[in-house]
Amino acid sequence: METHRYFILNKPVDMVSQFVSTHQVRLLKDIGFDFPEGTHAIGRLDKNSEGLLLLTTNKKITKLLFHGKQPHVRKYLVQVTNNINPSSIQALSNGVSISSSGGKQYVTTPCEVFLVKKPFYIQESRETPLHKNVTSSWITISLTEGKFHQVRKMIAAVKHKCLRLIRVSIEDISLEGIMPGEVREVSEAYFFEKLRL
Repeated sequence: METHRYFILNKPVDMVSQFVSTHQVRLLKDIGFDFPEGTHAIGRLDKNSEGLLLLTTNKKITKLLFHGKQPHVRKYLVQVTNNINPSSIQALSNGVSISSSGGKQYVTTPCEVFLVKKPFYIQESRETPLHKNVTSSWITISLTEGKFHQVRKMIAAVKHKCLRLIRVSIEDISLEGIMPGEVREVSEAYFFEKLRL
């Protein structure tokens, strides 16, 4: 019986969620961790996004997690330009229209959105420099779907710009205590239990 391995990574910004590319970009292999052959990312974070990225040698996990009958919650911490008002938060919660494949519009599924204080663990060195007259807000968005660049498009739909996008958890697996670029290997039992698979 084949034994699979499971990893939790805090993906740094300015890195793609893959091991090989034809482009000159920072790759997962550049972290310097000795991943076994056949390791792949489960769901991706774009180059400019950061945070929780799950990896495994088990090819069945992506289908179980993102295409199964049971929806799985992904939580994002988002820094947006200006002070976001309650009506915009309500609009995001109810669902907003974003562009989808083929030029079509898609209305996002209702989700949980909250205004939060700047988290204490956010590294100052990664802050996006803002003009002295520009303010920003932090919100959390918890989704059970993942359309292409969905969170960024949702933020744009309520007339704000996404300055920083951090995935902080998928179900009960979180970034807590894991530094950017750090990898933790976990057991299959832990992985399945925390992801409710």
